[in-house]
Amino acid sequence: MDFLLAPFQYEYMQRAFVAALVVGTLCSTIGTYVVLRKLSFIGDGIAHASFAGIVVAYLRGIDYYAGAIVVAVLTALGIGFVNRRGKVSLDTAIGVLFTGAFALGVFLMSRAPRYNVDLSSFLFGNILGVSRGDLVLILGLAAVVTVSLAFLYRALLYTSFDPVVAEASGINAAFVDYALLVLLALTIIISLEAVGIVLVAALLVTPAATAFQVTRRFTTMLWLSATIGAVCAVVGLYASYYLQAASGATIVLLATIAFFIAMAIGRSRRRSASGSR
Repeated sequence: MDFLLAPFQYEYMQRAFVAALVVGTLCSTIGTYVVLRKLSFIGDGIAHASFAGIVVAYLRGIDYYAGAIVVAVLTALGIGFVNRRGKVSLDTAIGVLFTGAFALGVFLMSRAPRYNVDLSSFLFGNILGVSRGDLVLILGLAAVVTVSLAFLYRALLYTSFDPVVAEASGINAAFVDYALLVLLALTIIISLEAVGIVLVAALLVTPAATAFQVTRRFTTMLWLSATIGAVCAVVGLYASYYLQAASGATIVLLATIAFFIAMAIGRSRRRSASGSR
């Protein structure tokens, strides 16, 4: 018991566990729609684009999260606009906008006369550095995203499987798509402190892809993905504490291991099903 409770003697670890649980659950939940819509590249794109907002915020002396949120949301909306109005494929729109935004961040940083701040925590994550203010922001944004996902559940479900039929039934597919992009942007900002820009895409995609290996029912996949994400986040944080390793990387590696285990289980089930016919 002492082994399990040892990390909780530190206040920073208490905050880290709450943040890990929230981020793991939220990313994995919205990641279900990302996987079903084949948007796996978008998490990486918006996360990298947010770097420009972080740099602008640093140069202007304002809160990093404020800059990241503005640029991430604008990039998400820009991706949807270019995809719909420019008749450009979604992956192309993502590639153009995220590389442009990331390059802007690098350009502005290179033009700065001097800087004495380490932005590597935003690239690779530093969940152990989550402050009380950060935790309040994470919980607040997570509540907004969760309520919005619940409100848009039916519309997101229909547009994910058949947007044409969804439009015919009176659902505004364009609005739903833009709303999902904004919610994705907010989820990515929530996750920056936990796993960083480099790894956030994995936390969005891997748990949902893992759930997809063992079930094709949407509701089951949604709950299973959220559970896998939460468990990997908490257990990964535990493991990183005792292994003295990077927490974000440990969480993602654990989720990756879970994916390959699920893939093996899924293949075994399909072979058994085909053999019994």
